[in-house]
Amino acid sequence: MLSKFLPNDYDSSKPVGLIAGRGSYPKLIADRAREQGVPIRLIAFEDEATQELFDSFPEEHRARINVGQVAKWLKALRKFDCQYSIAAGQVKPGKLFRGLKPDIKAATLLVKLKRKNADTIFGAIAKELAQNGQTALDARAFLDPDMARKGLMTKRFEKVEETYLQHGVEIASEMARLDVGQSVVVRKGTVIAVEAFEGTDPMIRRAGGFKTDQLILVKTVKPQQDYRFDVPVFGSRTLETMKEAGIKTALLKADSVIILDQKEIISQAEAAKIQIIGF
Repeated sequence: MLSKFLPNDYDSSKPVGLIAGRGSYPKLIADRAREQGVPIRLIAFEDEATQELFDSFPEEHRARINVGQVAKWLKALRKFDCQYSIAAGQVKPGKLFRGLKPDIKAATLLVKLKRKNADTIFGAIAKELAQNGQTALDARAFLDPDMARKGLMTKRFEKVEETYLQHGVEIASEMARLDVGQSVVVRKGTVIAVEAFEGTDPMIRRAGGFKTDQLILVKTVKPQQDYRFDVPVFGSRTLETMKEAGIKTALLKADSVIILDQKEIISQAEAAKIQIIGF
């Protein structure tokens, strides 16, 4: 079995269209898919996807398209004969307000939505993909070895009471349920910082400004998480930000949070005396 996150009727002979944004997550998807012999094509967002990723695909299997040009995505996926699509990587938050350059297809989708949030926008895109002939895959597909797993993933460096860990999980879960954010920082039963639109790393920096000990970063998902378009990741940048902020414990939702370059991250965490725990 290629991945437990794939649908039961998945056909590994059919091309997968990788819709790629920022960061190393899209490259990880591409690498894992290739390792497993999956034919993969690239829709790279302009000013978002890396040149390294773009150059790793042959010219006939890649396209660079503005994030707002939905009709061009769909046309490229048809051209590449993709039966599946998989979305990975972030888009700069400000681009949702500036420089989106929506085409008629995107503008029409947005006008129809009474509520404009990640769930409604991505849900509408998923419907368009289905009408275009593609099944939107769970964005954890092919990444089974890269997911957080339950239990201690590093050496133990700091003793934290189970009560405080559970409090962090409860607060993070409620913030995610309310669609505020997917990460929080807590300390001994007190909420120190909550992630919102700014993202995880700025939130961690705010928490670090309190200059206190026993801080816990908790990263989770919404109760009805749509993994086709939104999978939280934990990588070297977040780890470095934790180090700068003096946070020594990361609590990650197992099978829901991707740890980018996991072996290296575990090694770096242990060198910094930061413990990573899956729940």
